[in-house]
Amino acid sequence: MADFHDDLRLAHVLADAADATTMDRFKALDLQVETKPDMTPVSEADKTAEELIRSSLSRARPRDAVLGEEYGSEGTGPRRWIIDPIDGTKNYVRGVPVWATLISLMVQGEGGYQPVVGVVSAPALGRRWWAAQGGGAYTGRSLSYATRMRVSQVNRVEDASFAYSSLSGWEEQGRLDGFLDLTRDCWRTRGYGDFWPYMMVAEGSVDICAEPELSLWDMAANAIIVQEAGGEFTDLDGVRGPGGANAAASNGLLHNDLLGYLNQRY
Repeated sequence: MADFHDDLRLAHVLADAADATTMDRFKALDLQVETKPDMTPVSEADKTAEELIRSSLSRARPRDAVLGEEYGSEGTGPRRWIIDPIDGTKNYVRGVPVWATLISLMVQGEGGYQPVVGVVSAPALGRRWWAAQGGGAYTGRSLSYATRMRVSQVNRVEDASFAYSSLSGWEEQGRLDGFLDLTRDCWRTRGYGDFWPYMMVAEGSVDICAEPELSLWDMAANAIIVQEAGGEFTDLDGVRGPGGANAAASNGLLHNDLLGYLNQRY
């Protein structure tokens, strides 16, 4: 198995730089915010953070391709960095501290591109999570000061904590009935949203989570962290990895139950 430790260290350096940029503009009264064609917001901090990460990658990994939310795809090859400069921009622009920079390295294999490194850094929460293929998943202040993460061992839906983002997407996809049945049958539900539920699954504080509509940059870093913590990360059809247009994550023991509820059709 390839060793991605140097790439993981680089991802931490990139996250450090992004954190400094995003925190400098967080809650700034003169923060500039625009509306993208898909009607989602983008701030000057999103753009600056992605530009900074891309510039650093061009020097440190000039042969690698890059895909980012704000500036699209650049380059080709078997290695591709996936960047979401601020996951949770709506929170960011409203002063809510639940947002993070997501950085992942995906490598091409027999089954297509799969994430092998992931860093999720949420500086306003004072938290960071990361993983590299075959090396486990961790949370802490740095590579030297970290705690290994493992998913929960909850194996019954009625004992499970379920995290989600919103109701509207489930209704648009015709999955609302199954979603609501799940919320009624599980022990606890919370709408944390964005990256945080996946990190909670990896930590074992949440057992299942799902979102109905996502892009690759929303999922790649989350996927490798959940998987290295011993969990499952698939699309709603059960295809492993972040290659679909939606996501379901669990401790593994509840994954079939999670997919069963969300694929109900009436």
